Amino acid sequence: MTTSASIDDGESARPAGRIAAFFDLDKTIIAKSSTLAFSKPFFDQGLINRRAVLKSSYAQFLFLLSGADHDQMERMRAHIANMCAGWDVEQVRSIVAETLHDIVDPLVFAEAADLIADHKLRGHDVVVVSASGEEIVGPIADALGADISTATRMEVENGRYNGNVEFYCYAEGKVEAMNILAEARNYDLTQCFAYSDSITDLPMLGAVGHPTAVNPDRALRKEAASAGWPILTFSNPVSLRSRIQAPSGTTVAASAAVGFSALVAGAVTYGLLRRKH
Repeated sequence: MTTSASIDDGESARPAGRIAAFFDLDKTIIAKSSTLAFSKPFFDQGLINRRAVLKSSYAQFLFLLSGADHDQMERMRAHIANMCAGWDVEQVRSIVAETLHDIVDPLVFAEAADLIADHKLRGHDVVVVSASGEEIVGPIADALGADISTATRMEVENGRYNGNVEFYCYAEGKVEAMNILAEARNYDLTQCFAYSDSITDLPMLGAVGHPTAVNPDRALRKEAASAGWPILTFSNPVSLRSRIQAPSGTTVAASAAVGFSALVAGAVTYGLLRRKH
């Protein structure tokens, strides 16, 4: 580990900073969304209507084809808040836990799981940083063996989402969260790693000493090539459960959470439809 030390007026050098690997979630760790599969149980439970199911599925298709720019992500944030307002948090968790783990497959890029394992073997902390909700990201991070996660936080009142976003873990928000973690956990960001697929994560990648583009969208590929950053292609999705000998409650929850993350990613890209029509 590289020592990041300074000596002032004869004082002892500070301990070397720790190293972390920061991973985006969607399309970096997760191979594809399960929006269509997840829409049905939410529709069955009355949280979304048929029109929302169809638009979510089509919007997710567009999202996968084109990615999303800053304006689209801001519209996604507003749509998340409006869509989830009034939802009972426990009902959401129950639906996810009871339905999605049976039908969400494949879940995780094998290459991403191997890379996470490699960082762990090297003594690095693994941190999942995602614009998806923290109740989604946390179980996935746990199942993947990550040390910690940071994600978007929705405000909750009396057990229901109130339609407001407390913290949007996106773009510069990700860097804010990374800086907070670096201060709390003594990470030396100049020695840390970061992985993402999206141009919207350019601030996150630029905040560390070792950025890598994974399955990058066109804009990020151009930036990465210009900066001389490594570019990785992940193309081998596998079931998360297949990588764990005995599926635990955490594994099941994580499998379901991937579905919820995909639903949000698809539903909020309704903003793309509004842009096109």
